[in-house]
Order: sequence, then C-alpha cells, then structure tokens
Amino acid sequence: MGRLVSGMRRSAFTLVLVLAAACAPVYRNHGYVPLDSELADVKVGESTRQDVADFIGRPSSTGMMTESGWYYVGSRFKAFGAYEDREVDRQVVAVTFDEQGTVSNVERFGMDKGRVVVISRRVTESNIRSIGFLRQLLGNIGRISAGDLVD
Repeated sequence: MGRLVSGMRRSAFTLVLVLAAACAPVYRNHGYVPLDSELADVKVGESTRQDVADFIGRPSSTGMMTESGWYYVGSRFKAFGAYEDREVDRQVVAVTFDEQGTVSNVERFGMDKGRVVVISRRVTESNIRSIGFLRQLLGNIGRISAGDLVD
C-alpha cells in the first residue's frame, strides 16, 4: 500500500512539473538588427554602401524607389501555451544614403505603446527625411488579427 501511494505521489509530482513546463513562455526572434557596437564602425558622412555591407551586412529591406536607405528589422514574439503568438518588441535600424552613396543618417526606432519612437539618431544635416516607410512598417503592429486574414 505504501508503494502505491508513493508511486501516485511521484506521478502527480511529475504531472505538475510537465504542466508547469508547458505553461512557460517561449520567445522567438525574427530578423536581424545590428548592435550599437557593430554600428560604431559606420561613420556618418564617410562610410559608403559597400562599407556598411562589409561592417554589418546587407539588409532584407531597402528604400523602395531609389535605394536611398537600408532597413534592418528585428521582431521578438512571445508564445504562451495555447494563446496566439504576440509581438512584444520590434526594432528597426535605418541607414540612409545620399546621392553619392555615402551614409547621411543612422537611426534606431522601436515601439512604445504602439507608437514609433526614435531610440538613437546620428545625422549629418539638420532636416530629417520622412520616415513614412518605417511608420507604415511599425504602425501595423496589433492592427491585424487572424480573423481579418480569413473570411
């Protein structure tokens, strides 16, 4: 009888451990965003497109018409049990080039309560170009649900 009770306790304990492990959040990272230490090699007003490609690699996104900028996008998702995955962080590093292909701006953007925020900025000129592409890219967080995609 004592062995039966001991075995049941062991089984119940094992079941509790398995259930607790199943409820632990799982994080997934998508994309690539260079670290500040990697961006330190990129000199505004001096580095060229090829220099940037050598220092931090080529991005998955570029400026749409004139390749005026390179965009490095990284997202972090949290999965918790049977719940839908949720994006908990997104960062974008934008490297902008002038007409000669020299770096004119390096900016890091993030999200705060669904709004685009500038985390850091290095600029050569006083006026900053429109960031419409970035606002569109980061602005869609939380607006699309699975129900919108499936009729």
